[in-house]
Amino acid sequence: MMKIMQSGKWSVLFVVTLVSFITNLDATIVITGLPPLMENLHLSIGTGMWTITSFYITSTVFLLPSGRWSDMLGTKRIFLWGFALFTLATALCGMSSSGEALIAARLLQGTGAAMAMAASTPILIRTFPPNELGVALGINNIAWVTGSLIGPVLGGALIGEFGWRSMFYSVVPIGVIGLAAGILFLKDTFTGEKVKTDWPGLLTFGPGLTALLIALSEGQTWGWASGKTLGLFATAMFLWIAFVFIEMKARYPLFHLSLLAYRNYSIGLGITMSYCIGYFAVTILLTLYLQGAQNLSPLESGLMLIPLSVPQLFTAPFGGRLADRFGPARMILLGSLLIGLALLMLGQLGPQLSNMAVIIPLMIISAATGLSWPSLAKAVLSAAPQEQAGSASGMFWTVYNMCRAISQALALAVVQLVAKSDVASRLLSGAGVEELGHQSKDSLIHATNIGFRFFAVFLALAVVLGVFLLRPQKKTASESRA
Repeated sequence: MMKIMQSGKWSVLFVVTLVSFITNLDATIVITGLPPLMENLHLSIGTGMWTITSFYITSTVFLLPSGRWSDMLGTKRIFLWGFALFTLATALCGMSSSGEALIAARLLQGTGAAMAMAASTPILIRTFPPNELGVALGINNIAWVTGSLIGPVLGGALIGEFGWRSMFYSVVPIGVIGLAAGILFLKDTFTGEKVKTDWPGLLTFGPGLTALLIALSEGQTWGWASGKTLGLFATAMFLWIAFVFIEMKARYPLFHLSLLAYRNYSIGLGITMSYCIGYFAVTILLTLYLQGAQNLSPLESGLMLIPLSVPQLFTAPFGGRLADRFGPARMILLGSLLIGLALLMLGQLGPQLSNMAVIIPLMIISAATGLSWPSLAKAVLSAAPQEQAGSASGMFWTVYNMCRAISQALALAVVQLVAKSDVASRLLSGAGVEELGHQSKDSLIHATNIGFRFFAVFLALAVVLGVFLLRPQKKTASESRA
């Protein structure tokens, strides 16, 4: 009987880990597959980027509500519904015949991913005893990193042989296997708590984020001072101001804004925002440089991105130990500083491709992430009271996803602002340097270099905020014990 229970426990981990792997695999495949996708569907770079951004919008907006739905309706039910929706939407992505259809399928995909991921952590917490939970969460995190490692290479190989649709179709069988395993091995757990969904908060936060991302994506095309662009910025601001007032008065708020009264928590969220906006622009800018300016194939550019994932597999286990010894704030400072310097190094890329000029900064970024990200998560989540740990975690991961989407939209905005808006689109859509001229290639390289330097500023801001994080940790005994 004990062996059966043990095997059941690890079977649950297999199912949950598969979700982490498959969702991040899909995210990285789409980034490296963007150029052939744009070429085949005749998309502009703005519409092409929305095939990426749309996933992050719904995966962000539905993350917190899905956590509550899993408490009310059962973790297994929400997990399987989400995983089924994700798998179905992935198949629809592969069948899409237009940019609009693909974006709609990606919105559904993000919703399913949010539901499955929101139920994942509670499933692990209720399955593993405290002395084994750390191992389970660590394996789950390794699967997430492995997905980002395999995604660019697998995507490049599939796209080169079978076209861009294969990057979606190849994920569907894995999803079906995960669904079958989930039905067999997961047990339904729920609190039965009748907590109402904060629909007013959801309907102001989500559209506000969407309006902001549309403005950033289309601002260069429409004109930054045009009525459409300014109207969207104003709409985003109005909706988010309304969101704050709604959350302050809601009985069951989407965001517990009272947590911002804890200084370490609010500073930690500020660091998270700066860190994520700076970090997640890297793959977009490098894809523009490698495939657009250097005319590399998806497989070749995917291989170039491997150093962004591998080193953190080795440094992450030491990150937690070093944080315990020297304090998480110091590790956050070190990691943010190294990532910022690496971004400045990438901001020196030239017209002749130098493998080392790309690989070395990516290895620094990856190693620094392994050291600093676990410390950042610990610093933020330990700053909140234990009785509000669930709300604090939900806000943290929502901010993480939101800033990931903002980062990629900002990367596009910066490139389009510096270069002519059609240069990146035409280079990524298959037009060669001979057709557009070396001046267009140089313009795109200059734009990506400016982009890397621009996003280095966000890491500098993370360093500044990290300095403020040092003093409260030294003064607060409860935080020092966390």
